[in-house]
Amino acid sequence: MKALVCHAFGPIENLRVEDIPVPEPGPGQVRVRVRAAALNFPDALIVQGLYQVKPAFPFSPGAELSGEISALGEGVKGYAVGDRVIAASGHGGFAEECVVDASRLMPLLPGMSFEQGAALVLTFATSLHALKDCARLKPGETVLVLGAAGGVGLSAVEIAKAMGARVIAAASSPDKLALAKQVGADELIDYSKEDLKKRVDELTDKKGVEVVYDPVGGPYSEPALRATAWRGRFLVIGFAAGEIPKLPLNLALLKERSIIGVYWGDSTRRHPAEHLANLHDLAAWFAQGKIKPVISETVGLDGAADAIKRIANRQVKGKVVIVP
Repeated sequence: MKALVCHAFGPIENLRVEDIPVPEPGPGQVRVRVRAAALNFPDALIVQGLYQVKPAFPFSPGAELSGEISALGEGVKGYAVGDRVIAASGHGGFAEECVVDASRLMPLLPGMSFEQGAALVLTFATSLHALKDCARLKPGETVLVLGAAGGVGLSAVEIAKAMGARVIAAASSPDKLALAKQVGADELIDYSKEDLKKRVDELTDKKGVEVVYDPVGGPYSEPALRATAWRGRFLVIGFAAGEIPKLPLNLALLKERSIIGVYWGDSTRRHPAEHLANLHDLAAWFAQGKIKPVISETVGLDGAADAIKRIANRQVKGKVVIVP
């Protein structure tokens, strides 16, 4: 089978599409014939050795996918060969076949394409876990979403709206903000031209926002934290800007603000019932038309390395889907 292969941590340019053996599922695992696999920012980190998870070599990136089960490992129940599924693989998805733990599968939802299924779980489940489980977001509260045109940012806009919040979307260009507006953002901030905190003050009558959703880091985190209200919650999602900010802790003290880390992957293992409940919420919202992955483009395996470079350089809007 063909796969995009990483033999050593290093430049993204070193990735190559190769013929490798078809993997066999072990106990509790299934093999999935990959019909679509979505690109995420961690894919750019994991191949460079910059992610908290470091797979054994050789490996393929690709943390979420959809397809049909092609083989069952020992002890797997509730699934059959041919079932159409969505899988959170962690890595291995940029290939024609991928082995996944059966516990990290869900059925492909009725009316959902393989491309939509591949683009659903990681970003939307991260955002729902962040806003529901970590921030305890309430209807009527205001959420500031940084990086609002990326895959995870757009999902946060849609999830926050589905939960009854007011959403202020912040991004670095008019076309990115237009996309955030398209999926439901109430207010827009171009932080490449506008003072982020000053604009939030204007939009909230100087009260600040109850929740900040920050997948960007870098120079935007501190002004966003300063823009939170009394007992506001600042969600640390990631660092797409490439810089991990050093936040003055007196900012947390002054307004009893909370700085909350969000690690969806580990939370699914520690709290499986909570994760299952969130998947049911996502399924219901998709059926109701409240959420829908924004897929900006699809590419083949031969275009995957270039797409990874572009997401690393923050040149991607919405989700890029790899179709092997």
